[in-house]
Amino acid sequence: MIKSTKQARRLRIKKHIRKEVRGTVDRPRLTVYRSLKHLYAQIVDDSQRKTLLAVSTLSKDIRDELKQVKGNRNLAKQVGVLVAKRALGSNIRKVVFDRNGYLYHGIVKALADGAREGGLEL
Repeated sequence: MIKSTKQARRLRIKKHIRKEVRGTVDRPRLTVYRSLKHLYAQIVDDSQRKTLLAVSTLSKDIRDELKQVKGNRNLAKQVGVLVAKRALGSNIRKVVFDRNGYLYHGIVKALADGAREGGLEL
């Protein structure tokens, strides 16, 4: 299967980012994944190889809140705020942001802004 040039470009950028960005116990990694319909965010501790928490637009506890939100950027911002709220509840204040090969604008930027707004330090 031949990947499109857009996919190949994202994977190439992702590989370069992951060489530099590592999540530790003190500062875990906040990673973002976009599918065609949904947005996913995870906080990962790479030293222990564990996902500490995960939030997406499919999360049952925010599904009702997200139905009222219009626009993908506003949706991404709400997911970012929820990630920050859960991280602060787990005593995580600082994270390193992993954009996962996506350009830092639009939905990815809105999620990062929402996480900052929620109290996380990126």
